[in-house]
Amino acid sequence: MKKKSKKVISLLMAATAAVSILSGCSGEGKKNADKNRETTIEFWAAPNITQQAYWKEMAKEFEKDNPKIKINVSAIKESPSSEASIQSAIAGKSAPTMSENINRGFAAQLAESKALVPLNELDGWEDIITNRNMNETVEPWKFSDGNQYVLPIYSNPMLFGWRLDILKDLGINEAPKTYSEMLDAAKKLKQKYPEKFVWAKPDLADPTAWKRWFDFFMLYNAASAGNNFIEGNKLVADDNAGIKVLDFMDDLRKEDAYLLKTVTDPFETGVGIFTDIGPWTLTYWEEKFPKMVYGETFTLAPPPVPDEMSTENVKTFADTKGLVIYASATEEQKQAAMKFMSWVYSNPEHDLKWLEQTNLPPARDDLAENEAFTAFFSENPALQPYADAVPNGIPSIDNPKYNELQTFIGQHAVNPVVKGKITPKNGWNDMKKAIEGGL
Repeated sequence: MKKKSKKVISLLMAATAAVSILSGCSGEGKKNADKNRETTIEFWAAPNITQQAYWKEMAKEFEKDNPKIKINVSAIKESPSSEASIQSAIAGKSAPTMSENINRGFAAQLAESKALVPLNELDGWEDIITNRNMNETVEPWKFSDGNQYVLPIYSNPMLFGWRLDILKDLGINEAPKTYSEMLDAAKKLKQKYPEKFVWAKPDLADPTAWKRWFDFFMLYNAASAGNNFIEGNKLVADDNAGIKVLDFMDDLRKEDAYLLKTVTDPFETGVGIFTDIGPWTLTYWEEKFPKMVYGETFTLAPPPVPDEMSTENVKTFADTKGLVIYASATEEQKQAAMKFMSWVYSNPEHDLKWLEQTNLPPARDDLAENEAFTAFFSENPALQPYADAVPNGIPSIDNPKYNELQTFIGQHAVNPVVKGKITPKNGWNDMKKAIEGGL
């Protein structure tokens, strides 16, 4: 019995050792398999040929140094809209790993439904912000819950264009910077050219939500020094600044400064001498209006401000979009996506390539000073004011109901004020009631 027991024990020990060895081999094999496994990222680029070409080039270059990460770049479908295509993909559990072309308002909708990853919770976020020198630019993108869901790619701080040639004809040598200077220009314009207008823009009488980005929010951000309009589900707008903006718009109406009917190319033809301009307009002018020459025919300026305010570092609305990572991605895909983002934004030459291909200012604090961009702006001086204004750009509100809420601004305040149907104070109060009800 003793001999048999010893034999059985020996056999059991041998079997246990064998299982242990096999188990160890299996663990090592799994580790090696994980190490050799390829991670595939689906990247949806904006439905824009130049942006698609840029991201395909970046993906190809990245894959050379990171052969275990495959990046498939394709365009977001535009039908019926890029936002609807993304929402449909999320609902159908076919969302990409990451995508660009996301504004802050739409990101708020996605974040509310837990469809986005808080980027600040992923390893590498702080390195991206530091390496790209964008601490100031990214700060206004912080959401009301304290998270950052979007990495802004570009920031178009919207500026106002002035017909410099017509201003000089009025005896004014530079773009007005304050409300009183602009009203003085309006008086002089109507005295000399009664058929011309300061602001020829029918959008001022249109309640469509997105149109407020290019009139009200430009003026409000300037007058409030960038004070938030809505935080989470609370209206936190600066009443004093808001009423001053509407008072100013009403004063322009009293000077017959608006043309609210549709005319073709009013700024380019000189019917109007003031309008919002994004950098994309400059490319269009090169092709269609070669007589529009920066520093001669037109100039660019930040929004005018109330008389008592500083005219330095004036805030404005930024038409800006960025990158997001979707919550449905695997942990490996999230890590690979962050690695790709880190690689792209660790080198200013990549931002220069973006700028050259798209004319969209990279979202960097140092865009105006970084030597990597000096030659580009020397060759494209009309884009320099946009580079200077990038740190002063304020993105859209981060509320998922932004379309409804911004419609109230037009319906109750901007539209009736420019038509002279309501006093600025009453318009502001009516707008507040509607927004607070919507919230």
